[in-house]
Amino acid sequence: MRRITCAISVGLLSLAGLSAEAAHTRAQLLLAEDQARPGDTVLAGIRLQMDPGWHTYWKNPGDSGMATQIQWQLPPGVTAGKVRWPAPEKMPESGLTTYVYTNEVVLLVPLKLSTEVSPGRLELKATLSWLECEVLCVPGKANVQASLTVGTEPKGSADAPLLERWEAQLPRPGDSVAPRGWWESAPKDDSRPLLVEWNSALPATSADFFPDSSEQYEVQAGTERLPADSGKIRIRKEIKKLSGDWPKEISGLVTQRSGAERLAYDVKLELMSPAPATTANPAATALTAAPPLWQMLVYAFLGGLILNVMPCVLPVIALKILGFVAQAKDEPRRVRQLGVVYGLGVVASFLGLAGLVIGLQAAGHRAGWGMQFGNPQFLVILTALVTLVALNLFGLFEVNLSGGAMNAAGNLASKHGAVGAFFNGVLATILATPCTAPFLSIALGFAFAQKAPLIALTLLTVGLGLASPYVLLSWHPGWLKFLPKPGAWMERFKIAMGFPMLATALWLFSLLPVHYGDRAWWLGIFLVILAFCTWIFGEFVQRGRVRRPLALSVALVFLATGYAGIVEGKIHWRSAQASGPAKAGPKDRPEGIAWKPWTPEAVTAARQERRPVLVDFTADWCLTCNTLVKPALENPNVRQRLEEINAVPLLGDYTSTPDVITEQLTRFGRAGVPLVVVYPKDPKEPPIVLPEPSPLRTPSHYSTIILGALERAGR
Repeated sequence: MRRITCAISVGLLSLAGLSAEAAHTRAQLLLAEDQARPGDTVLAGIRLQMDPGWHTYWKNPGDSGMATQIQWQLPPGVTAGKVRWPAPEKMPESGLTTYVYTNEVVLLVPLKLSTEVSPGRLELKATLSWLECEVLCVPGKANVQASLTVGTEPKGSADAPLLERWEAQLPRPGDSVAPRGWWESAPKDDSRPLLVEWNSALPATSADFFPDSSEQYEVQAGTERLPADSGKIRIRKEIKKLSGDWPKEISGLVTQRSGAERLAYDVKLELMSPAPATTANPAATALTAAPPLWQMLVYAFLGGLILNVMPCVLPVIALKILGFVAQAKDEPRRVRQLGVVYGLGVVASFLGLAGLVIGLQAAGHRAGWGMQFGNPQFLVILTALVTLVALNLFGLFEVNLSGGAMNAAGNLASKHGAVGAFFNGVLATILATPCTAPFLSIALGFAFAQKAPLIALTLLTVGLGLASPYVLLSWHPGWLKFLPKPGAWMERFKIAMGFPMLATALWLFSLLPVHYGDRAWWLGIFLVILAFCTWIFGEFVQRGRVRRPLALSVALVFLATGYAGIVEGKIHWRSAQASGPAKAGPKDRPEGIAWKPWTPEAVTAARQERRPVLVDFTADWCLTCNTLVKPALENPNVRQRLEEINAVPLLGDYTSTPDVITEQLTRFGRAGVPLVVVYPKDPKEPPIVLPEPSPLRTPSHYSTIILGALERAGR
């Protein structure tokens, strides 16, 4: 766009825009004119050229990412107008939807020259910052500049044709297509369907709506094309309210593809209710959820599959591999039966978990993934149970079904028969719940907001994903030939696997002080007594030949005394101490982030002061939080960036699964921790929800994502 007014005549000479390079993006400042007159408006372009496979972000990056920022350093008499953004591409990936540019983009900015600007050469400079992503995301920064001469006559530059091509691709004014938007029906909880319609002279093969960002609501990624009158396009979008009232106006781009041509229109929709009269098929306008059910079920299955490589489940996987080796000599039919029994153990456990979630919701409570780890009595029982499994693997007592109640837990975990296979599935499910995985939290966040049948169906699908590798292997026993032959090494391997199981017991033990304080350390003494009793039982009852009743009596007396005197008398395990919803982080460590407890009021207060906010929702029992997210947050570059932008770090402790944090997880579409949210310093900007960390990535990779979000929040 150019605007010409009368001015003083001066000669002009221009210099080509200087380029600067980042890791995978090259930046330039281009001008449509080499020479301009006072009072003219010169079209400038920020050109970003990305390597193949890399992308940068639109003004609303979507669920993650950061919009390109421009900080001008202009001489007196020159002012920059608003950035004009070409239409982006929509990129759904790993449950997140972003709006991106690939290969190349030119952001257009009108530069207005004052009528009083002095003739001569002007140096126009800008500092650019962006986030460039492939799988890895890297913040980019560049200083660009170009020269413009103020003279008597305008003179176009060699870059003018390129800028004109990009100007032609800008979204067109929305008035030309008469856009309309209206609510389809009443809200359901915090979601409401919106219908968007506009005129189109050309048939469209696809259509969508790309929203501007807002802190009060989110426009969900899913888009449904609906029948419409001739010459019109109609789509359905799901709106999720985050705060305040339902919006009365929504702005963004409506886009359509007609043949090889892609059209975009800049619209501002005044939302109407009820819907205007229409001749479209009423059955076609039935409300559907923004995320398709099949997609959430695929996420659930993939999340369960990935749980097999999470550190929580690795000890049980080792036992299962040992079981497969032992089964290699069995009949194929027997191997298949044990594989199915293992799968039934997993599925039954997940259905039990679904029943627990449904029951909690029916009682008016909120449910979250790993919620049972917030129950102190559950932790005490599970710690003792896993300790017994480890002691059994070490050989302190043998595996047989005729043993007493004390050795039942260890017996079940390592037995290779039907009972052992079923219990292995149960134990794998229990140990999987403190871990989250890519896709899993998104699917569970969707499920926990639905009715009972969908909750059960989603959790059943997660269980099928967790069990599927072993069931598949059992039904193809020929694959077992790739495993080592049974032999004496199996006994050594079994003992070796006792160490990761013992490490699991120690990790569970470390969670107890949160609930019991200093009383929790008495459980360590009880576990020593428990180990001593199992040794007596194995050495003198199972393997002994004389005075076996006396040995059993001694073991039971020690066990009963330890339980009564320590578990009941010292720990008072049925009455945990009260704990708050959040706790401060490692404030006493000089090298750590000065965390403050998270509360909704703390977020509001910081945003009113126009300070960015970093919130880490975490839990002591969450291995992903402690092995991936925490090291990423403690990265020196992250700490330095927090200080540079004067951000407020808040820690939301989900260890005791308080309802107030469960509500926050639900708000952001997650079923459990970890969850990292960054609030920009501009209170009008929506929060940035970071993607779930992947077990295949390192903490340094997640640090890069955090830095990108902080870069955007600090602008």
